[in-house]
Amino acid sequence: MTDLNRSRAEQIQRSLAKRYRAEKRFQLYGAAAVVFGLLCVALLFTDIISKGYKAFGQTYIQMEVTYDASTLGITDVNDSQQVALADFHGVVKTALKSRFVDVSGRKAKRDLYGLISHGAGYTLRDRLVANPKLLNQTETLWLVADDDIDTYYKSIGTDAGAFTGRMSEQRQGWVDQLVQSDDVEMRLNRNFFTKGDSREPELAGIRGAAMGSLFALIITIALSFPIGVAAAVYLEEFAPQNRWTDLIEVNINNLAAVPSIIFGLLGLAIFINFFHVPRSVPVVGGLVLTLMTLPTIIISSRAAIKAVPPSIRDAAIGVGASPMQVVLHHVLPLAMPGMLTGAIIGMAQALGETAPLLMIGMVAFIVDIPGGFTDPATVLPVQIFLWADSPERAFMEKTSAAIMVLLAFLILMNTLAVILRKRLERRW
Repeated sequence: MTDLNRSRAEQIQRSLAKRYRAEKRFQLYGAAAVVFGLLCVALLFTDIISKGYKAFGQTYIQMEVTYDASTLGITDVNDSQQVALADFHGVVKTALKSRFVDVSGRKAKRDLYGLISHGAGYTLRDRLVANPKLLNQTETLWLVADDDIDTYYKSIGTDAGAFTGRMSEQRQGWVDQLVQSDDVEMRLNRNFFTKGDSREPELAGIRGAAMGSLFALIITIALSFPIGVAAAVYLEEFAPQNRWTDLIEVNINNLAAVPSIIFGLLGLAIFINFFHVPRSVPVVGGLVLTLMTLPTIIISSRAAIKAVPPSIRDAAIGVGASPMQVVLHHVLPLAMPGMLTGAIIGMAQALGETAPLLMIGMVAFIVDIPGGFTDPATVLPVQIFLWADSPERAFMEKTSAAIMVLLAFLILMNTLAVILRKRLERRW
Protein backbone atom coordinates (compact mmCIF):
# COMPACT_ATOMS: atom_id res chain seq x y z
CA MET A 1 0.00 0.00 0.00
CA THR A 2 2.83 2.37 0.82
CA ASP A 3 4.54 1.63 -2.49
CA LEU A 4 1.29 2.36 -4.35
CA ASN A 5 0.87 5.73 -2.62
CA ARG A 6 4.48 6.59 -3.30
CA SER A 7 4.04 5.72 -7.01
CA ARG A 8 0.92 7.87 -7.27
CA ALA A 9 2.68 10.76 -5.55
CA GLU A 10 5.58 10.50 -8.01
CA GLN A 11 3.16 10.48 -10.95
CA ILE A 12 1.44 13.57 -9.60
CA GLN A 13 4.79 15.30 -9.15
CA ARG A 14 5.85 14.46 -12.69
CA SER A 15 2.51 15.65 -14.03
CA LEU A 16 2.78 18.92 -12.12
CA ALA A 17 6.35 19.44 -13.29
CA LYS A 18 5.25 18.84 -16.87
CA ARG A 19 2.45 21.37 -16.50
CA TYR A 20 4.80 23.94 -15.01
CA ARG A 21 7.26 23.44 -17.87
CA ALA A 22 4.47 23.82 -20.40
CA GLU A 23 3.32 26.98 -18.66
CA LYS A 24 6.82 28.45 -18.71
CA ARG A 25 7.21 27.58 -22.40
CA PHE A 26 3.90 29.28 -23.13
CA GLN A 27 5.04 32.40 -21.26
CA LEU A 28 8.33 32.37 -23.17
CA TYR A 29 6.47 32.06 -26.47
CA GLY A 30 4.32 35.02 -25.51
CA ALA A 31 7.31 37.10 -24.45
CA ALA A 32 9.15 36.16 -27.64
CA ALA A 33 6.13 37.23 -29.71
CA VAL A 34 6.04 40.59 -27.92
CA VAL A 35 9.77 41.11 -28.43
CA PHE A 36 9.50 40.14 -32.10
CA GLY A 37 6.64 42.58 -32.59
CA LEU A 38 8.55 45.38 -30.89
CA LEU A 39 11.62 44.65 -33.02
CA CYS A 40 9.51 44.84 -36.19
CA VAL A 41 8.03 48.17 -35.08
CA ALA A 42 11.49 49.48 -34.18
CA LEU A 43 12.81 48.36 -37.59
CA LEU A 44 9.93 50.09 -39.34
CA PHE A 45 10.40 53.33 -37.42
CA THR A 46 14.18 53.23 -37.92
CA ASP A 47 13.78 52.78 -41.67
CA ILE A 48 11.24 55.60 -41.98
CA ILE A 49 13.15 58.03 -39.78
CA SER A 50 16.52 57.29 -41.43
CA LYS A 51 15.03 58.07 -44.85
CA GLY A 52 12.86 61.02 -43.86
CA TYR A 53 14.64 63.14 -41.27
CA LYS A 54 16.70 64.92 -43.91
CA ALA A 55 13.53 66.29 -45.49
CA PHE A 56 13.16 68.63 -42.51
CA GLY A 57 16.29 70.43 -43.71
CA GLN A 58 16.66 72.42 -46.92
CA THR A 59 19.79 73.47 -48.80
CA TYR A 60 20.19 77.22 -49.39
CA ILE A 61 22.69 79.02 -51.63
CA GLN A 62 23.85 82.57 -50.93
CA MET A 63 23.69 84.90 -53.94
CA GLU A 64 24.08 88.61 -54.62
CA VAL A 65 20.93 89.62 -56.46
CA THR A 66 20.35 92.90 -58.29
CA TYR A 67 16.76 93.95 -58.92
CA ASP A 68 17.63 95.45 -62.29
CA ALA A 69 14.62 97.23 -63.77
CA SER A 70 15.61 96.47 -67.36
CA THR A 71 16.04 92.76 -66.64
CA LEU A 72 12.76 92.64 -64.78
CA GLY A 73 10.92 94.70 -67.39
CA ILE A 74 9.48 97.05 -64.76
CA THR A 75 9.02 100.78 -65.30
CA ASP A 76 6.61 101.36 -62.41
CA VAL A 77 7.19 99.24 -59.33
CA ASN A 78 3.76 100.17 -58.00
CA ASP A 79 2.05 98.61 -61.04
CA SER A 80 0.97 95.20 -59.78
CA GLN A 81 0.53 93.84 -63.30
CA GLN A 82 4.11 94.72 -64.25
CA VAL A 83 5.42 93.12 -61.06
CA ALA A 84 3.35 89.99 -61.69
CA LEU A 85 4.76 89.64 -65.22
CA ALA A 86 8.33 90.62 -64.34
CA ASP A 87 11.22 88.29 -65.17
CA PHE A 88 12.49 87.50 -61.69
CA HIS A 89 14.00 84.26 -62.95
CA GLY A 90 16.13 86.38 -65.26
CA VAL A 91 17.46 88.21 -62.22
CA VAL A 92 18.47 84.88 -60.67
CA LYS A 93 20.14 83.81 -63.91
CA THR A 94 22.08 87.08 -64.04
CA ALA A 95 23.28 86.55 -60.48
CA LEU A 96 24.47 83.03 -61.32
CA LYS A 97 26.28 84.22 -64.46
CA SER A 98 27.98 86.95 -62.41
CA ARG A 99 29.16 84.33 -59.92
CA PHE A 100 30.43 81.86 -62.56
CA VAL A 101 31.62 84.10 -65.36
CA ASP A 102 33.52 81.39 -67.28
CA VAL A 103 30.39 79.37 -68.12
CA SER A 104 29.49 79.25 -71.80
CA GLY A 105 27.33 77.13 -74.05
CA ARG A 106 23.60 76.39 -73.84
CA LYS A 107 23.91 73.10 -71.94
CA ALA A 108 26.37 74.50 -69.41
CA LYS A 109 24.18 77.54 -68.82
CA ARG A 110 21.12 75.35 -68.41
CA ASP A 111 22.97 73.30 -65.79
CA LEU A 112 24.10 76.51 -64.08
CA TYR A 113 20.62 77.98 -63.93
CA GLY A 114 19.45 74.72 -62.38
CA LEU A 115 21.46 75.34 -59.22
CA ILE A 116 18.69 77.53 -57.83
CA SER A 117 15.08 76.44 -57.44
CA HIS A 118 12.43 77.86 -59.75
CA GLY A 119 10.68 79.11 -56.65
CA ALA A 120 13.46 81.66 -56.02
CA GLY A 121 11.80 84.01 -58.49
CA TYR A 122 8.64 84.11 -56.38
CA THR A 123 10.75 84.87 -53.32
CA LEU A 124 12.29 87.87 -55.08
CA ARG A 125 8.88 89.03 -56.25
CA ASP A 126 7.47 88.93 -52.72
CA ARG A 127 10.45 90.88 -51.38
CA LEU A 128 10.11 93.56 -54.05
CA VAL A 129 6.37 93.89 -53.42
CA ALA A 130 7.05 94.25 -49.67
CA ASN A 131 9.85 96.79 -50.25
CA PRO A 132 9.61 98.66 -53.60
CA LYS A 133 12.82 100.57 -52.77
CA LEU A 134 14.78 97.43 -53.69
CA LEU A 135 14.33 98.19 -57.41
CA ASN A 136 17.79 98.71 -59.01
CA GLN A 137 19.38 97.76 -55.68
CA THR A 138 21.59 94.79 -54.80
CA GLU A 139 21.15 92.56 -51.78
CA THR A 140 22.60 89.28 -50.57
CA LEU A 141 20.02 86.53 -50.17
CA TRP A 142 19.90 82.85 -49.25
CA LEU A 143 17.87 81.19 -52.02
CA VAL A 144 16.46 77.66 -52.07
CA ALA A 145 18.61 75.22 -54.04
CA ASP A 146 17.26 72.86 -56.67
CA ASP A 147 16.23 69.38 -55.46
CA ASP A 148 19.21 67.72 -57.24
CA ILE A 149 21.60 70.09 -55.50
CA ASP A 150 19.82 69.49 -52.20
CA THR A 151 20.10 65.71 -52.54
CA TYR A 152 23.76 65.93 -53.54
CA TYR A 153 24.71 68.27 -50.70
CA LYS A 154 22.94 66.18 -48.07
CA SER A 155 24.73 63.04 -49.26
CA ILE A 156 28.23 64.55 -49.07
CA GLY A 157 30.23 62.82 -46.36
CA THR A 158 27.79 59.94 -45.85
CA ASP A 159 28.85 56.31 -45.74
CA ALA A 160 27.20 55.63 -49.10
CA GLY A 161 29.05 58.53 -50.70
CA ALA A 162 27.70 61.55 -52.51
CA PHE A 163 24.64 60.81 -54.61
CA THR A 164 25.33 62.33 -58.01
CA GLY A 165 22.17 61.21 -59.80
CA ARG A 166 21.53 63.79 -62.53
CA MET A 167 24.50 65.89 -61.37
CA SER A 168 27.17 66.39 -64.03
CA GLU A 169 30.79 66.75 -62.97
CA GLN A 170 30.60 70.43 -63.83
CA ARG A 171 27.62 71.00 -61.54
CA GLN A 172 29.37 69.08 -58.78
CA GLY A 173 32.37 71.38 -59.19
CA TRP A 174 30.16 74.49 -58.89
CA VAL A 175 28.57 73.17 -55.73
CA ASP A 176 31.98 72.31 -54.28
CA GLN A 177 33.13 75.88 -54.99
CA LEU A 178 30.09 77.26 -53.21
CA VAL A 179 30.69 74.94 -50.26
CA GLN A 180 34.32 76.02 -49.97
CA SER A 181 33.29 79.69 -49.93
CA ASP A 182 30.65 78.99 -47.24
CA ASP A 183 27.85 80.01 -49.59
CA VAL A 184 25.87 76.80 -49.01
CA GLU A 185 24.15 75.91 -45.76
CA MET A 186 21.38 73.74 -44.39
CA ARG A 187 18.33 75.38 -42.85
CA LEU A 188 14.95 74.29 -41.51
CA ASN A 189 12.69 73.38 -44.40
CA ARG A 190 9.85 75.82 -43.77
CA ASN A 191 8.29 75.05 -47.14
CA PHE A 192 7.53 71.53 -45.93
CA PHE A 193 5.24 72.87 -43.22
CA THR A 194 3.86 76.01 -44.88
CA LYS A 195 3.31 75.13 -48.56
CA GLY A 196 1.01 72.91 -50.58
CA ASP A 197 1.96 70.31 -53.16
CA SER A 198 4.31 71.16 -56.02
CA ARG A 199 5.94 69.49 -59.01
CA GLU A 200 9.27 70.70 -57.63
CA PRO A 201 10.32 68.61 -54.60
CA GLU A 202 12.10 71.51 -52.87
CA LEU A 203 8.88 73.55 -52.94
CA ALA A 204 6.42 70.81 -51.95
CA GLY A 205 4.84 70.86 -48.51
CA ILE A 206 2.19 69.10 -46.45
CA ARG A 207 0.15 72.06 -45.25
CA GLY A 208 -2.48 71.68 -47.98
CA ALA A 209 -2.90 67.97 -47.24
CA ALA A 210 -2.91 68.59 -43.48
CA MET A 211 -5.68 71.19 -43.81
CA GLY A 212 -7.65 68.83 -46.05
CA SER A 213 -7.35 66.08 -43.42
CA LEU A 214 -8.40 68.52 -40.70
CA PHE A 215 -11.54 69.64 -42.55
CA ALA A 216 -12.49 66.06 -43.43
CA LEU A 217 -12.02 64.89 -39.82
CA ILE A 218 -14.10 67.79 -38.47
CA ILE A 219 -17.00 66.68 -40.64
CA THR A 220 -16.40 63.05 -39.72
CA ILE A 221 -16.45 63.58 -35.95
CA ALA A 222 -19.38 66.03 -36.17
CA LEU A 223 -21.52 63.40 -37.91
CA SER A 224 -20.24 60.02 -36.78
CA PHE A 225 -20.04 60.61 -33.02
CA PRO A 226 -23.62 61.79 -32.35
CA ILE A 227 -25.11 59.34 -34.86
CA GLY A 228 -23.03 56.45 -33.54
CA VAL A 229 -23.81 57.21 -29.89
CA ALA A 230 -27.52 57.63 -30.62
CA ALA A 231 -27.63 54.31 -32.51
CA ALA A 232 -25.75 52.54 -29.70
CA VAL A 233 -28.09 53.95 -27.03
CA TYR A 234 -31.19 52.93 -28.97
CA LEU A 235 -29.95 49.40 -29.71
CA GLU A 236 -28.75 48.82 -26.16
CA GLU A 237 -31.44 50.54 -24.10
CA PHE A 238 -34.67 50.87 -26.10
CA ALA A 239 -34.73 48.53 -29.11
CA PRO A 240 -36.92 45.42 -28.71
CA GLN A 241 -35.16 42.09 -28.96
CA ASN A 242 -36.44 40.56 -32.19
CA ARG A 243 -35.19 39.37 -35.55
CA TRP A 244 -34.97 42.89 -36.95
CA THR A 245 -32.64 44.16 -34.25
CA ASP A 246 -30.59 40.95 -34.55
CA LEU A 247 -30.29 41.59 -38.29
CA ILE A 248 -29.19 45.18 -37.63
CA GLU A 249 -26.56 44.06 -35.11
CA VAL A 250 -25.17 41.46 -37.50
CA ASN A 251 -24.94 44.03 -40.29
CA ILE A 252 -23.18 46.56 -38.05
CA ASN A 253 -20.59 43.95 -37.10
CA ASN A 254 -20.16 42.99 -40.75
CA LEU A 255 -19.74 46.62 -41.84
CA ALA A 256 -16.84 46.98 -39.41
CA ALA A 257 -14.99 44.32 -41.45
CA VAL A 258 -15.88 45.62 -44.93
CA PRO A 259 -12.82 46.80 -46.95
CA SER A 260 -12.55 50.57 -46.87
CA ILE A 261 -12.55 50.89 -50.66
CA ILE A 262 -16.17 49.68 -50.66
CA PHE A 263 -17.13 52.79 -48.72
CA GLY A 264 -15.33 54.83 -51.37
CA LEU A 265 -17.43 53.18 -54.08
CA LEU A 266 -20.56 53.85 -52.02
CA GLY A 267 -19.62 57.51 -51.64
CA LEU A 268 -18.90 57.77 -55.36
CA ALA A 269 -22.29 56.28 -56.24
CA ILE A 270 -24.40 58.18 -53.69
CA PHE A 271 -22.77 61.48 -52.77
CA ILE A 272 -21.13 62.32 -56.12
CA ASN A 273 -23.23 60.62 -58.81
CA PHE A 274 -26.64 60.91 -57.11
CA PHE A 275 -26.42 64.02 -54.90
CA HIS A 276 -23.82 65.70 -57.18
CA VAL A 277 -21.49 66.73 -54.38
CA PRO A 278 -18.26 68.14 -55.94
CA ARG A 279 -15.36 65.72 -56.17
CA SER A 280 -12.16 66.19 -54.21
CA VAL A 281 -13.62 68.37 -51.44
CA PRO A 282 -13.44 67.73 -47.68
CA VAL A 283 -17.25 67.55 -47.49
CA VAL A 284 -17.52 64.38 -49.53
CA GLY A 285 -14.38 63.00 -47.89
CA GLY A 286 -15.87 63.56 -44.44
CA LEU A 287 -19.14 61.90 -45.46
CA VAL A 288 -17.35 58.81 -46.75
CA LEU A 289 -15.17 58.58 -43.64
CA THR A 290 -18.31 58.97 -41.52
CA LEU A 291 -19.82 55.88 -43.12
CA MET A 292 -16.58 54.00 -42.52
CA THR A 293 -16.15 54.95 -38.86
CA LEU A 294 -19.79 54.57 -37.77
CA PRO A 295 -19.57 50.78 -37.15
CA THR A 296 -16.47 51.23 -34.99
CA ILE A 297 -18.08 53.97 -32.90
CA ILE A 298 -21.36 52.07 -32.54
CA ILE A 299 -19.65 48.86 -31.42
CA SER A 300 -17.36 50.63 -28.93
CA SER A 301 -20.25 52.74 -27.59
CA ARG A 302 -22.43 49.66 -27.07
CA ALA A 303 -19.58 47.95 -25.23
CA ALA A 304 -19.21 51.03 -22.99
CA ILE A 305 -22.95 51.07 -22.25
CA LYS A 306 -22.92 47.35 -21.41
CA ALA A 307 -20.09 47.98 -18.94
CA VAL A 308 -22.34 50.21 -16.80
CA PRO A 309 -23.62 48.03 -13.90
CA PRO A 310 -27.36 47.24 -13.99
CA SER A 311 -27.58 48.39 -10.37
CA ILE A 312 -27.11 51.99 -11.55
CA ARG A 313 -30.20 51.71 -13.73
CA ASP A 314 -32.19 49.94 -11.01
CA ALA A 315 -31.28 52.59 -8.44
CA ALA A 316 -32.27 55.45 -10.78
CA ILE A 317 -35.59 53.79 -11.62
CA GLY A 318 -36.15 53.14 -7.91
CA VAL A 319 -36.06 56.86 -7.11
CA GLY A 320 -38.56 57.65 -9.86
CA ALA A 321 -36.39 58.44 -12.91
CA SER A 322 -37.87 57.80 -16.34
CA PRO A 323 -36.04 55.53 -18.82
CA MET A 324 -34.82 58.60 -20.71
CA GLN A 325 -33.55 60.22 -17.53
CA VAL A 326 -31.77 57.01 -16.59
CA VAL A 327 -29.94 57.03 -19.90
CA LEU A 328 -29.15 60.75 -20.06
CA HIS A 329 -28.29 61.37 -16.41
CA HIS A 330 -26.65 58.11 -15.38
CA VAL A 331 -25.76 55.67 -18.18
CA LEU A 332 -24.31 58.12 -20.71
CA PRO A 333 -22.03 59.99 -18.27
CA LEU A 334 -20.60 56.71 -17.01
CA ALA A 335 -20.19 55.25 -20.50
CA MET A 336 -18.76 58.42 -22.03
CA PRO A 337 -15.05 57.54 -21.42
CA GLY A 338 -15.41 54.35 -23.45
CA MET A 339 -17.39 56.17 -26.13
CA LEU A 340 -14.76 58.89 -26.43
CA THR A 341 -12.02 56.28 -26.66
CA GLY A 342 -13.85 54.50 -29.45
CA ALA A 343 -14.45 57.79 -31.26
CA ILE A 344 -10.78 58.77 -31.08
CA ILE A 345 -9.69 55.36 -32.36
CA GLY A 346 -12.22 55.70 -35.18
CA MET A 347 -10.81 59.14 -36.04
CA ALA A 348 -7.29 57.72 -36.06
CA GLN A 349 -8.47 55.03 -38.45
CA ALA A 350 -10.11 57.66 -40.66
CA LEU A 351 -6.97 59.82 -40.63
CA GLY A 352 -4.90 56.99 -42.09
CA GLU A 353 -7.34 55.89 -44.80
CA THR A 354 -6.41 56.26 -48.44
CA ALA A 355 -8.45 53.86 -50.59
CA PRO A 356 -11.93 55.36 -50.07
CA LEU A 357 -10.65 58.88 -50.72
CA LEU A 358 -8.98 57.80 -53.96
CA MET A 359 -12.37 56.71 -55.23
CA ILE A 360 -13.93 60.14 -54.68
CA GLY A 361 -11.22 62.10 -56.45
CA MET A 362 -9.12 63.37 -53.56
CA VAL A 363 -6.06 62.15 -55.45
CA ALA A 364 -6.04 65.34 -57.54
CA PHE A 365 -2.92 67.53 -57.69
CA ILE A 366 -3.85 70.42 -55.37
CA VAL A 367 -1.40 73.32 -55.08
CA ASP A 368 -3.54 75.87 -53.21
CA ILE A 369 -4.13 75.38 -49.50
CA PRO A 370 -7.86 74.77 -48.87
CA GLY A 371 -9.60 77.48 -46.90
CA GLY A 372 -12.89 75.74 -46.24
CA PHE A 373 -14.95 72.56 -46.45
CA THR A 374 -15.87 73.06 -50.11
CA ASP A 375 -12.43 73.92 -51.49
CA PRO A 376 -10.57 71.27 -53.54
CA ALA A 377 -8.21 69.39 -51.25
CA THR A 378 -6.29 66.22 -50.64
CA VAL A 379 -5.36 64.47 -47.38
CA LEU A 380 -2.11 63.30 -45.82
CA PRO A 381 -2.32 59.58 -46.78
CA VAL A 382 -3.17 60.46 -50.39
CA GLN A 383 -0.35 63.02 -50.46
CA ILE A 384 2.04 60.30 -49.31
CA PHE A 385 0.70 58.04 -52.05
CA LEU A 386 1.29 60.72 -54.69
CA TRP A 387 4.83 61.48 -53.53
CA ALA A 388 5.73 57.80 -53.33
CA ASP A 389 4.79 57.47 -57.00
CA SER A 390 6.98 60.41 -58.09
CA PRO A 391 10.26 59.61 -59.87
CA GLU A 392 12.41 62.32 -58.25
CA ARG A 393 14.67 61.01 -55.51
CA ALA A 394 13.97 64.06 -53.34
CA PHE A 395 10.33 62.97 -53.07
CA MET A 396 11.53 59.82 -51.27
CA GLU A 397 12.61 61.99 -48.36
CA LYS A 398 9.33 63.92 -48.54
CA THR A 399 7.37 60.66 -48.47
CA SER A 400 9.14 59.35 -45.37
CA ALA A 401 8.88 62.74 -43.64
CA ALA A 402 5.14 62.92 -44.35
CA ILE A 403 4.77 59.38 -42.96
CA MET A 404 6.58 60.54 -39.82
CA VAL A 405 4.12 63.42 -39.45
CA LEU A 406 1.14 61.11 -40.01
CA LEU A 407 2.47 58.59 -37.49
CA ALA A 408 2.98 61.40 -34.98
CA PHE A 409 -0.68 62.37 -35.30
CA LEU A 410 -1.80 58.75 -34.98
CA ILE A 411 0.36 58.17 -31.90
CA LEU A 412 -0.94 61.41 -30.37
CA MET A 413 -4.57 60.43 -30.97
CA ASN A 414 -4.11 56.93 -29.54
CA THR A 415 -2.24 58.34 -26.54
CA LEU A 416 -5.11 60.76 -25.97
CA ALA A 417 -7.54 57.84 -26.06
CA VAL A 418 -5.53 55.97 -23.41
CA ILE A 419 -5.26 59.06 -21.19
CA LEU A 420 -8.99 59.75 -21.41
CA ARG A 421 -9.81 56.17 -20.50
CA LYS A 422 -7.42 56.16 -17.54
CA ARG A 423 -8.63 59.48 -16.18
CA LEU A 424 -12.36 59.19 -16.74
CA GLU A 425 -13.17 55.52 -16.33
CA ARG A 426 -14.64 54.16 -13.11
CA ARG A 427 -13.97 50.75 -11.68
CA TRP A 428 -16.87 48.91 -10.12
